Amino acid sequence: MTEATPPAAELEALIALYYPNASRLGQFTRCDIPSIPTIYRELLAHEAHMTVTVEQRHGCEVDVEVLDSRQFESHYIRKILLRRRTDNRVVQFGIVRLALNTLDAAPREEILARQIPLGRVLIKHDVMRHVELLAVWRVACGQELAEYFAVQAGAETYGRTALIYCNGDPAVELLEIVTPEVC
Repeated sequence: MTEATPPAAELEALIALYYPNASRLGQFTRCDIPSIPTIYRELLAHEAHMTVTVEQRHGCEVDVEVLDSRQFESHYIRKILLRRRTDNRVVQFGIVRLALNTLDAAPREEILARQIPLGRVLIKHDVMRHVELLAVWRVACGQELAEYFAVQAGAETYGRTALIYCNGDPAVELLEIVTPEVC
């Protein structure tokens, strides 16, 4: 996928931004929302920012750790972890692809600074936004994802693909995978 591809939040395209072989990240199976465990449904099956959702779930703010990022003329991509402030535990892995021209300078620069989770930046700057849930995925963790989550390879968790519209324009493509939970 080139950086000029229109936003679609397609699973394979987002994974390919960082993984030539998707199995290193995991095995993905699309799920019907009613079929997933309640805890994952509450974490993923909504049209809200994951930053807010995981903070509510874990009872504390989260910080972003940018594992890798690249900036192109029209887009910015990054691979991230969200970590609880209380104990630094990873609560989410994500891949983000942002169309730079969809945001004003202040929120764009704050996102590019890599210090604050994207959702919190958009909320802070009162960017008119709408999160569109596209799909929920059952994920068997590949080796790298298992290491991030401190679980065995093959451990099951769930994730989602979503598209954030900013000021009416498709702006941010997301793959968000939450840490396996004890249900």
